[in-house]
Amino acid sequence: MYAMWRLQVALCTLSVLSLSSGGESKARSCSEVRQAYNAKGFSLVNVPHQEISGEHLRVCPQGYTCCTSEMEDKLNQQSKLEFEKLVEESSHKMRTTFVSRHKKFDEFFLELLDNSEKSLNSMFTRTYGKLYMQNSEVFQDLFTELKRYYTGGNVNLEEMLNDFWSRLLERMFQLLNSQYHFTDDYLECVSKYTDQLKPFGDIPRKLKAQVTRAFIAARTFVQGLMVGREVANRVAKVTPACVKALTRMLYCPYCRGMPGLKSCPNYCHNVMRGCLANQADLDSEWNLFIDAMLLVADRLQGPSNIEAVIQPIDIKISDAIMTMQDNSMQVSAKVFQGCGQPKPSGIGRSVRGISDVFSGRFRPYTPEERPTTAAGTSLDRLVIDIKEKLKESKRFWSNLPDDICAKGKLTEPDEEQCWNSHTKGRYFPEVVKEGLTNQVNNPEVEVDITRPDTLIRQQIMALRVMTNKLKNAYNGNDIYFQDSSDEGSSSGSGSGCSDGCTTEYIFVGTEAPVIGADRSDERAAAAGKSVSCGPSVLLLTVALTLPLWAMQTQWR
Repeated sequence: MYAMWRLQVALCTLSVLSLSSGGESKARSCSEVRQAYNAKGFSLVNVPHQEISGEHLRVCPQGYTCCTSEMEDKLNQQSKLEFEKLVEESSHKMRTTFVSRHKKFDEFFLELLDNSEKSLNSMFTRTYGKLYMQNSEVFQDLFTELKRYYTGGNVNLEEMLNDFWSRLLERMFQLLNSQYHFTDDYLECVSKYTDQLKPFGDIPRKLKAQVTRAFIAARTFVQGLMVGREVANRVAKVTPACVKALTRMLYCPYCRGMPGLKSCPNYCHNVMRGCLANQADLDSEWNLFIDAMLLVADRLQGPSNIEAVIQPIDIKISDAIMTMQDNSMQVSAKVFQGCGQPKPSGIGRSVRGISDVFSGRFRPYTPEERPTTAAGTSLDRLVIDIKEKLKESKRFWSNLPDDICAKGKLTEPDEEQCWNSHTKGRYFPEVVKEGLTNQVNNPEVEVDITRPDTLIRQQIMALRVMTNKLKNAYNGNDIYFQDSSDEGSSSGSGSGCSDGCTTEYIFVGTEAPVIGADRSDERAAAAGKSVSCGPSVLLLTVALTLPLWAMQTQWR
């Protein structure tokens, strides 16, 4: 009986060994690995045909393997490249949105200004003729300064508009009193009476309020689109500090002779959440930035939007001129009383009265006559479109790890037939939460939670600075960035960029607390400053190692 039992055990053992030998013989072949490895573009020189001992491996399991040290190194590099490509592909739609919408808004605003200037020039030439031509630089300078402000120039809108009305008053006063001779000192005295006499009625005050709010909102919104684009581009190209974990997930199946085996879903989630932990931390500041962009977008749709302000500006200036002409007698009398009686010029008034010259009033555009734009659509439709796209981009960074795994390129839905980091089978560890601090318990990626990624922190600070500026723009306030070239002066806004710059700019971020936008002085790590003013460059520099510079917000 015992002998029979021994015989059965021997037969079973031989059967198991036979099956095991057959299985090992099949597993030892590296033909599938060689084919997949070659399909990646790698040479098959020194790639084993059969499994070899794996003591030399530093990332993948060290059992029998189809990988040499050289193969493992190459697969390491391939993992890094593929990860960066995955992040780029996942963020492509969002980055494209910021690029294309920035271009459309920029074209719209610039062509709006060009069309408005052309319209004013055409109407004033037709209505006022030679008198306008002789004084056209006053109006040309107005549009030049508006464009310079929009494209990032160091222009104080209120001061610039006050100067425009003062200059216009001087020219009008001379035309309406051409029988007198006026010295420069006398004309300077005249300009001082602008606020007191209100020769143009209430039009300058109303127009100043509309222009400042509209231009602050427009310029800040376009700058925000550029910041969003640059942050997304920089973060998408961050070199991952998780190459080992990526290689273990993507290519260790190659080394184990199973090149077609994809990772288990939860395994992929842990790897991606570890690799994108710093990007996930960007999410809260990104969401605040998007909310602030949506607020300013609402301003672009309101009654004081830049399209509604700029298109009829020629009509408003014409009405102001007519008001000045209607009140010329009273204005002249008060000026003579305050500045003294001027000397006669010896030249009488023109045979054609000034009243005849300034008798033309302009009519507003009808909807059919509104200027076309390079963007090919009205501002309202542009804003509706961008608001939808901005809403879609919220929580992008915290969702990114799971979005990458959910696409199916990396994972196998069957939890029993997937790669679990060492073999085919179920993955048991729990999925960690997103964010840097939660990676302390990540079983797949070694993340030093005490050393946040410097580049990510810079982008977080860039978003904070821009968000604060957007909040101020929503309230009609403009942040003045102090420029070192101003020798301590903080008057004027924008980057200090000279003529020729556009709304694009390069920036670097740094980290410092930023308080919500209000009307008090704020301290933030920001300095808007031009480094290069070639085409399409507007610099907003927030340097990593520079001291905190003062930013001041003012009510418009």
